[in-house]
Amino acid sequence: MKLNYVVAGILLVCSSMVVAADPELRMLSEHPVDGMRGGNLSGLARCGEQLWTISDRDDDRIYRLDTRATVWKAEAVLINVPPAPDDAGRTLSMKAQSFFRSLAGNGALDFEGITCDSGRNLYVLSETYSAILKVTFTGASAWFLTISPNMQIKSREAGLLAHANALFEGLVITGIGSTQIWLAAERQKRGLVKIERRIIYYEWYCAVGCVVMAEGGLAPQPPQFPGSKLVEKDFSDIALFNKKLFLLDRNAFKICRHEMLTGKQERCWSFAADALVPSRQYNAKHGMSEALLVDAQGAWIGVDNNYSTRADGESRPIVWRFAAPAGGWDASL
Repeated sequence: MKLNYVVAGILLVCSSMVVAADPELRMLSEHPVDGMRGGNLSGLARCGEQLWTISDRDDDRIYRLDTRATVWKAEAVLINVPPAPDDAGRTLSMKAQSFFRSLAGNGALDFEGITCDSGRNLYVLSETYSAILKVTFTGASAWFLTISPNMQIKSREAGLLAHANALFEGLVITGIGSTQIWLAAERQKRGLVKIERRIIYYEWYCAVGCVVMAEGGLAPQPPQFPGSKLVEKDFSDIALFNKKLFLLDRNAFKICRHEMLTGKQERCWSFAADALVPSRQYNAKHGMSEALLVDAQGAWIGVDNNYSTRADGESRPIVWRFAAPAGGWDASL
């Protein structure tokens, strides 16, 4: 037992050296968000110049963000959500855990990701059902076409989607005519899954190789995190910029660039230095960032404070703006 602790300690020290080597992003601004009924900001999307967000506590609304002041205002847009799709892909244990989570005040659908297509339609990811709700620019909503059961089958064969509340955490849509969707699986294991539209059958299918990557194991929290230790690797959101995928590595306080075809991690940037100054720290065991957008000028990172209050007394959800790294997001290693 003592040997295990020694080995873990050595790994933590060595891995911390790797974390420290990742370039640090510079925070430009910080924006508390007022007006979210359930708090718990869990995703960000940009449609044109408009920013949108969601809460994993609210099943009947999404939020339009008024960003004209330092404190942002969330304006609720009510949505009429049809009955949830067939949940045969979930185990009995997952169904039970989701039921009890909803009794405790969590949204039954557990909205965890939001993205936008070129037609300014929004797509909202339900972690509970691993399903996607389409909200059109006119406000109509429907569960998004049909997703082949192979998505869950192949994901589970790769070790993903094994635990309730550790399923898909984010999505992006791309391709000519919006024909491809990438989904980020959260933890135990974490990974990337790609589904594609098969127009002839009017469904989204999981082809050979649709599980682009899957990995498990432990990684260190940054040294700035109080009581830094080894924790499960996780992803909490995904963004697309300039034909690259960017994953929000929540517990490591990093944004990592991944190659689209293979999911290979190419480079990471840390945001720990500014995010973990003493005044911004929560009494939490894990990172709390849950939303990511990347553009040429920088990155937006949203914090799901989970009703917690920071050391400085701030108890609202937060969105941070970080400057793009020197040399841009395309910089090589």
